[in-house]
Amino acid sequence: MPAATYMAIHERARRASVLKKYALEGKLNGLELDEKRKATVMYNLSKLAQERHDFKFKNDISTRQHAQIVSDRTIVRDFPDDLLKATALDPNYHLNGPWKFTLQPHVYMRLMEHCPSRDIRWLLWKANVNRGSVGGVKELATSLHVEEIRFLKNDTAKHLGYHSYVDMSMETKMAGSRQAVDQMLDVLLESAKPAQDEELQLLLEYANERGFKTDCLELWDVPYWRRKQRLSLYNYSEDKLKEYFPLNVVLDGLFQLCENLFNIVIKTRTGVTAWHKDVRYYDVFEPHSSAPVAGFYLDPYARGDDKMRVQNSGWVVGMQSKSQVTDSIPLAALIFNFEPPTAEGQSYLTFEEVKALFQKFGQSLQHLLTRTYYAEVAGSSNVEWDAVEICSNILPHWLFNKDVIESISSHRDSGDKLPAAMFQNLCKAQNHMAGVDLCRELYLSALDLELYSTKDYWLDVVKGLWPKYRSFELHYKYDAHPCSFMQIFTDEWAAAFYSHLWARMIAADVYSAFYEVRDDEQQIRDVGKRFRDTFLALGGSEQCSQIFREFRGRDPSPTALLKSLGIKKCKQEN
Repeated sequence: MPAATYMAIHERARRASVLKKYALEGKLNGLELDEKRKATVMYNLSKLAQERHDFKFKNDISTRQHAQIVSDRTIVRDFPDDLLKATALDPNYHLNGPWKFTLQPHVYMRLMEHCPSRDIRWLLWKANVNRGSVGGVKELATSLHVEEIRFLKNDTAKHLGYHSYVDMSMETKMAGSRQAVDQMLDVLLESAKPAQDEELQLLLEYANERGFKTDCLELWDVPYWRRKQRLSLYNYSEDKLKEYFPLNVVLDGLFQLCENLFNIVIKTRTGVTAWHKDVRYYDVFEPHSSAPVAGFYLDPYARGDDKMRVQNSGWVVGMQSKSQVTDSIPLAALIFNFEPPTAEGQSYLTFEEVKALFQKFGQSLQHLLTRTYYAEVAGSSNVEWDAVEICSNILPHWLFNKDVIESISSHRDSGDKLPAAMFQNLCKAQNHMAGVDLCRELYLSALDLELYSTKDYWLDVVKGLWPKYRSFELHYKYDAHPCSFMQIFTDEWAAAFYSHLWARMIAADVYSAFYEVRDDEQQIRDVGKRFRDTFLALGGSEQCSQIFREFRGRDPSPTALLKSLGIKKCKQEN
């Protein structure tokens, strides 16, 4: 086929993807409806916005309201220094106290992991899952909002011609159908549930041996004993690991990895005006190009209350999309809350923060390295919701490659690379209790789908699903976790919470293509080129299911995800 003909076909395909995007958006916003139905949909959307606002407002207040003042130093004896500072009433005297225990996301789970008092952990857990409950502060109850949001979304979907909101949601998903999602959840559960039961039994035995006399572990026990067991088994300590990961060394290793995999060059540029003196700017070049093809800002450090705090997280902001029409290159901003530099001028990252950095940089690459001509489908624009996180979940797999971990590590005092024994323990520790974690994610994914496809009261839905996925007693008199399930009632993950897991499944399968040729540098580069030419280059201009087939030559499988989690596969896929 002549090159001109080939390019013309691709140009028509790009234009078709833009038209399809706008046509679907029009349909989902009622463009095809008669005036009466359109008015109903518009009313529903307006009322839905208010219900979501009220839900979030009440949950935010519930989260801020709970505070427990602790003056007993024995309670905080095992707290790491940064947790002491985060909870101290006066951070300048964090060793002396008193300390304030709250439900703020960046401290709650760490309190559950480090607090030795079971009574305090119970109070924290109860306050957290009781947010929005009718048994709590009545003015802050969100149960009615939960039911109204569900009704409005399903009613809107039916007016638009869908059986349920879940069916409508699948229009913008790679999975394409509820059946495909359920199949993934069931296949993963077959292996995850036995793993969960075994992990909890071993954890119970561990706790019993150390004087914790109980016949079963509760949800408020697991984080604390899990941390202690992980430390005992693998000598895993975030504080010790942190001494090996200075930010500048991690960045150098990350950039070198991406340069090798995707045949790019990343260079810092000084003198660029930014919103803070700590912000850095980088150009991205093709190997033999003098003009950058993309650029990004890096805003790495926490600044008091200037940035939202979410534990071990960060943000990628697309500041400018690639467009041939306007002749613009893509620009992005990566924003984090890493600790500011120490006296010697270096900032050190926990391993979880290193993972977050790799995740967000992988996400930014889809925006920065797109080759799509139209901004409407460039980068992550128009990418299916359950495929948006694929690129962000691939680079973290490389952290368990010995060469990569050596390239990003340098001890604070000696400059030594991460020792082999610590690296092996790090790899094992990452999959500690993976079955428990996976079952929790499977449960929340199934809960979301069921809430948006049935009229049953939310508590009845919870009671029906809980024993299938979870191996804990359901304390339904206290536990009203759907009433604070912000992701599906105020954020954009309604009937889409499974997307996080779906993207991890696809990413694990994608990474396995690299792993299969791990001993051949040229083949690794070939796979990297194929990944860049598909996932990174095409963005939302093609359906992700087709992009995956172009990259892998087949449909995706959950096997790679189970393998990456160290969970033994129990049954063959159908």
